[in-house]
Amino acid sequence: MYESLLNSPGSWFADFDRLQRELQQDFATIGRPGSIRAVASGAFPALNVGSTPSAIEIYAFAPGLDPEKLDVQIDRGLLSVTGERESACPPDNGTLSVYANERFAGRFKRTVSLSDDADPDKVEAHYRNGVLHIRVMRRESAQPKRISVQ
Repeated sequence: MYESLLNSPGSWFADFDRLQRELQQDFATIGRPGSIRAVASGAFPALNVGSTPSAIEIYAFAPGLDPEKLDVQIDRGLLSVTGERESACPPDNGTLSVYANERFAGRFKRTVSLSDDADPDKVEAHYRNGVLHIRVMRRESAQPKRISVQ
């Protein structure tokens, strides 16, 4: 019985069902990050964070930025990347019609919590081909040491 009510054209049951599906689809990912340390999809710049025995590696995928306008800071165990991405659209003089605008433009700030063994005095940052690579070395005292037995 319910299927026939939902499938009949012009039925308010069908309209309600369609609206419910659209709302579930639109709001399904709000507030739910892709992983335990990630933010919701669409955050700019996208980050990959990993580690090696000697360093913490952060890759920020941010094409089209001026490296001079990027600001990388470490404060109290938090690494912050801030900057601004200019719009690729020409200035609107009243005749511009935009059909799709999926590229992020504007100010951004991404923050990553670093482990306690990160050394804020040994940080390297390089921007090449739209990727900002940040390497935070681990403290020497946190490195494993081999002790000879006598």
